[in-house]
Amino acid sequence: MKLLHIDSSILGDHSASRQLSAEVVKAWQTAQPGVDVTYRDLASDAINHFSGATLGALGTAAELRDAAQKHEAELSAVSLAEFLAADAVVVGAPMYNFTIPTQLKAWIDRIAVAGQTFRYSEAGPEGLCGNKKVIIVSTAGGLHAGQASGAAHEGYLKLLFGFLGITDIEVVRAEGLAYGDDVRSKAMSEASLLINEQLFAAA
Repeated sequence: MKLLHIDSSILGDHSASRQLSAEVVKAWQTAQPGVDVTYRDLASDAINHFSGATLGALGTAAELRDAAQKHEAELSAVSLAEFLAADAVVVGAPMYNFTIPTQLKAWIDRIAVAGQTFRYSEAGPEGLCGNKKVIIVSTAGGLHAGQASGAAHEGYLKLLFGFLGITDIEVVRAEGLAYGDDVRSKAMSEASLLINEQLFAAA
């Protein structure tokens, strides 16, 4: 069992999504001893954003790449390999201005690869990663889940992973974190309860 743990918050030790994503991984390890965890911190070890330089590197033969192109190609290859090797992915996804952190988007652009994680055919797009499970750890300062638009960043991530063929998607949510200590404490406690008493109850 290979588990890929992704964090994207820029808040370091003050991050709610980091706290909860670590709790998910710990609960998973307790439920399934021996799980092999790969960790990627997209804030402290940022991946360059997808750019013309990225496309240029991928379109250049390996032996002809300069140092910058080699770095770009390696970022793409390693990120994709980690994702493809994982049986499950835990994604720490705080909401920044109604969407995901730019660091997380940079990672997504490296793992959403035609011919590798999805493909197009005459019948339309087909996801190639249907054997994976994803747990999205969603955090937000405001309250969004009950609104008509919902939590926009959650919807985007569900759409993205669904496009890659993944249907086994769980959401751990803690929102209203900027509404005061009582609201924050309640939201974090409810998320922790979900992680420890529901997500892995069957295990």
